[in-house]
Amino acid sequence: MPNERASPALSRRMRRYHASLEACPTVLMRGSVKHVTGLVIEAAGPAGGIGDACVIRDGRGRDVPAEIVGFRHDSILLMPLGEVESLRPGCPVTCEGMPLFVPVGPEMLGRVVDGLGAPIDGKGPLGCTGRRRVNGASPHPLARTPISQPMPTGIRAIDALVTAGRGQRIGVFASAGLGKSTLLGQIARHSAADVNVIGLIGERGREVREFIERNLGEEGLSKSVVVVVTSDQHSLLRVKGAMVATAIAEHFRDEGNDVMLVVDSITRVARAQRETGLSIGEPPATRGYTPSTFALLPRLLERAGVGERGSITGVYAVLVEGDDMDEPVSDAVRSILDGHVVLSRKLAERGVYPAIDVLQSVSRVMPAVVSPGHLRAALRFKELLASYEEARDLINLGAYARGSNPKIDKAIALTDAMTAFQSQGTDEAADYEKTKEALQSIAVA
Repeated sequence: MPNERASPALSRRMRRYHASLEACPTVLMRGSVKHVTGLVIEAAGPAGGIGDACVIRDGRGRDVPAEIVGFRHDSILLMPLGEVESLRPGCPVTCEGMPLFVPVGPEMLGRVVDGLGAPIDGKGPLGCTGRRRVNGASPHPLARTPISQPMPTGIRAIDALVTAGRGQRIGVFASAGLGKSTLLGQIARHSAADVNVIGLIGERGREVREFIERNLGEEGLSKSVVVVVTSDQHSLLRVKGAMVATAIAEHFRDEGNDVMLVVDSITRVARAQRETGLSIGEPPATRGYTPSTFALLPRLLERAGVGERGSITGVYAVLVEGDDMDEPVSDAVRSILDGHVVLSRKLAERGVYPAIDVLQSVSRVMPAVVSPGHLRAALRFKELLASYEEARDLINLGAYARGSNPKIDKAIALTDAMTAFQSQGTDEAADYEKTKEALQSIAVA
């Protein structure tokens, strides 16, 4: 009979062994490839369920990982997670009878892995003993602890005016060329999180190394796990990459860490799911996005949050097409998340970086994680900034007469101080307490 008073360390080891046993296939079911149409592989057998992992042995004797995504009559529909150039009719298909698992453990810190959790940084095997299911479940709604503590990001405009909480999910909305990746790298490098898990999903291959070396840096990489799936890889692998990053973050959260999960970008995940859905015959819905796309988003985003021991603070980049904040993916993601940070092209054109438009940005948990004085100062700052923006054209034309409106006069007097407060160098980490003091000095001036 097991010892009911076993030590916590022993219990953790037993859970790890149980997870390893759970991940071991017991019965292998086999079939063969019949047809390949576009991204979809149709096979006669093997018996399996939606989401089960399979392996296809191609014509050159290489193993191609795949996943069951649907059924057609007596055939199963597979989508590959690797290259399929040498695939031919009759290639054997083996079903593992279980979903995909990813290696997890402290050995992953400082490493770069692909969309299936395999290392791609040339530093050798990971050496992880733990494994975790990729398609994890979100925490039970009643098991979630209310968000009550701030999560300093090291970004002055966010920490002061759009304060994030530990376990919050927030989106960074931006069109191309506004410094989104640079901002995400700053957050990962300077945040107060114990561990960063960064998913670079659908990125250009050229930008991956630049992000790791320039935006993240050695300091940020040392406490990070980077999951990379570039834009030229299969659509299903891009979807799995976001799930793998989330599963790794869940592991570190369950170990009691405060985790910063950064996904760049959730829009590319949605586009990959659209490709997958269209390939297996789903009808296009809003702007060509399939119903499964809008079913995937909440399942993925809801997995972040506060757990029993730790937290996952999710930061999700959203590519805004043509500066349209109401396009389908932006609208759907914004309705799920707990706040959003909007990057402005006008601010970028004025040379204000990070180009955060604090008037359009909001943190829904800010009132619960900051003091009443901090909240009043932030509202006062935004009020002054809004007054100046409303009168900007008159001021620039010289048509505004000082003394006409005391609030605008005050905003004009403080505009340089407010602009300097919002601007921040890429290597500058803003101290949270000093940020609050600087905000108070502007608000009460």
